Order: sequence, then structure tokens, then C-alpha cells
Amino acid sequence: MLEALITSKTRLKLLLKFFLNPNNTAYLRGLAIELSESTNSIRVELNRLEKANMLDSTFRGNKKFFKVNTAHPLFNDLHSLVQKYVGLDIIIENVLKKLGSIEEVYLIGEIAKGTNSSTIELLIKGNFDHIYLNKLIDKVENTLVRKVKYSELTETSTNIIPPNALKIFEHKCK
Repeated sequence: MLEALITSKTRLKLLLKFFLNPNNTAYLRGLAIELSESTNSIRVELNRLEKANMLDSTFRGNKKFFKVNTAHPLFNDLHSLVQKYVGLDIIIENVLKKLGSIEEVYLIGEIAKGTNSSTIELLIKGNFDHIYLNKLIDKVENTLVRKVKYSELTETSTNIIPPNALKIFEHKCK
């Protein structure tokens, strides 16, 4: 879907990297290795995104680090578009909101790092029916054409949240 609008595969990978998780920062060579692209193609796209003020950059030593500009007028729209591309909007609407007493949900794995993947990995904290969750996931997987895996996060296992985990859902108590 998004590939039809954004014809540069490198640009699409960079949009996923930065707009899926706004806390991501990266530098040229690290991105080239992580995204399996040439440094030149990464450089060209980074320069375009920076020139459009969609990315901010800072120097640390001799490395230029890039981060998404969350103040950009299109940030929220692009962030939402990337979430829809990955399928997080469907998971939140059709699975998490129907489960009941879910406290928090974290996106982990490759997608949390900003890399496209055929599997969406979640950490779910709360009291829920695993059988019902599996039924909802089966329905969603057909729509997404992605596998959805989850692990339960208990009170005693909260220290295993990976550092790159992205909180995508939180139940706010009234």
C-alpha cells in the first residue's frame, strides 16, 4: 500500500525507522548496516528528509545523528500513516480495546526498532483471557497479513521490558 506512494524503498525504511518510534536516533553508517542499504542511498534520503525539516540532526563527536522532528506539522499524520501501514491501529482497535483489563502494551522486536517485519511482537500487561485473545489475533492476522505474537508481562517480570520497547497502549484509570 505505502510502497505505491513512496517509491523509494530506502525512504520507506527510514520513515518506518523514525516515525514508528519517535525516540529512535541513528547515524549514517549504523542505518546502512541496520537497513541493509548503501551509505550513499541512505545519505541522499536523510538529506532530503532533513531539508524538509522532517528530521533533526546533532553531532556527537564526528557522527551526525538523526531524529524525527516531532514539531513538524506533518509529524502526527506521518506517525499515524506508518502505524496504519504496520497494522498497529487495527491491533489497538480490534484486539486491545476488546480485551478488557489491559494495563499496558509494548511493541517489541524488529518493528519497535523501526525495521519492517512480517511479525508484530507485543508485551501485554494485564488480566485477560488468553483463549479470547488468540481468537482475536487469528482474525486480525488475516487482515494484516502479518503474524502477531505476544508475551504476558506480569508484575514480577516488568524488569524484562527491552530498552527499545515502544508503549503503544495504556489504560488510563479514571
